[in-house]
Amino acid sequence: MEGAAMWQGTALAGILLWIVSASYFDVTRKLRSLLQPWVTHHVVMGTPIILRIQSYRLGLLDALFSGLSCVVSVPFYTGFLPLLFWSGHGKLARQMTLLMAFCDYIGNCIKDVTSAPRPASPPVRRVTATKDEEENSLEYGLPSSHTLNTVCLSGYLLHYVLTHTENQGAFINFLGVALACLLVGLIGFGRIYLGMHSVIDVYGGLLIGLGVLAFWLAVAECIDSFVVSGQNVTSFWAALSFLLLFAYPTPELPTPSFEYHTAFNGVALGIVAGIQQTYHQFHHDSVPRFFISPDFTIPGFVGRILVGIPTILIVKFCLAWSVNHLSNLSKRVHVPTSITVIYPERKSTGSNKKATKTIVHSESFKNYIQHHEEKFPSHIFDIVIIIKVSQSASLPLSWIEFDIWMLFELSNA
Repeated sequence: MEGAAMWQGTALAGILLWIVSASYFDVTRKLRSLLQPWVTHHVVMGTPIILRIQSYRLGLLDALFSGLSCVVSVPFYTGFLPLLFWSGHGKLARQMTLLMAFCDYIGNCIKDVTSAPRPASPPVRRVTATKDEEENSLEYGLPSSHTLNTVCLSGYLLHYVLTHTENQGAFINFLGVALACLLVGLIGFGRIYLGMHSVIDVYGGLLIGLGVLAFWLAVAECIDSFVVSGQNVTSFWAALSFLLLFAYPTPELPTPSFEYHTAFNGVALGIVAGIQQTYHQFHHDSVPRFFISPDFTIPGFVGRILVGIPTILIVKFCLAWSVNHLSNLSKRVHVPTSITVIYPERKSTGSNKKATKTIVHSESFKNYIQHHEEKFPSHIFDIVIIIKVSQSASLPLSWIEFDIWMLFELSNA
């Protein structure tokens, strides 16, 4: 008990020390001054490549790559992850969720530290088929989050399948790796074709994704063991989630990246808290698993989906309603809703001026900046963010606790 408390306290203290040191020494802005000019130069130089790729424009390709982008987007994974829990593959589900949160945090931190633009549109044709893609276009470019997430999640899924099934062999291994590489290649090429990223963004997402995947495969078992049977897990993870909000770097201009991280940060907290409470009842290694256990039939899995999805929608609606009313209540009773942590003022540098001359942001990006510019140069930590983290943490509890409990009761009835 004392040993666990010691390393947990040391880890949290180290993050807190980093937050203070990074703010005092202005680490984010110094890194940006080194990285941004180099990345911006490659974005500009890569524009002719994008234009050449887009010269082969076809409606079929637009639909194909837009569809693939939706399949590997965050909204897709938020719908896919509950299915993993309901299928009995609890370890895969919690590992994929935590890995997704880790990828999202790392990728968005690098985006906002570098603050490098996406390809200029025009001349590049940017295809945003969905509202989520329009919001994604408001973020900075490097790295490509779709590429990074695809590398990590397809790589981990392949690792899990090859290590937890009996159908193994050289051909199966080769086929699995080939399919994963094909998916990564299509996603990366598609992001360039759609005008959402430059070549340097995709390369960056690929390299960072490989690094994150290698790291995660090395520590996955330790993390899983801690989550299911560690000490002070929920309290430690809650403190970690809170500190990571402050550790997030301040971008040069406001983007939605921090909001995305906040949502998945809360989801990860909810997953960890739920697993801690229900692991020995519903998520242990002996529970029936779809595709593996013969007594877990397709009708049974379909029944879980028919019960689970409406439950998630009801919980999501109730949580959204509560967030809106809590926000309005705080305004009515004049409760301060934000804590302002002052950072040094932005200083215009030669590299920033050069980037402004060569890159033209889209009108939607300019409108987003104008709407949020009052938050800068101060970094606003809004109390509503805490409410949103709590909301995001509550949603996966419906996957893990209420849905699973109800499904077990129905199966035993």
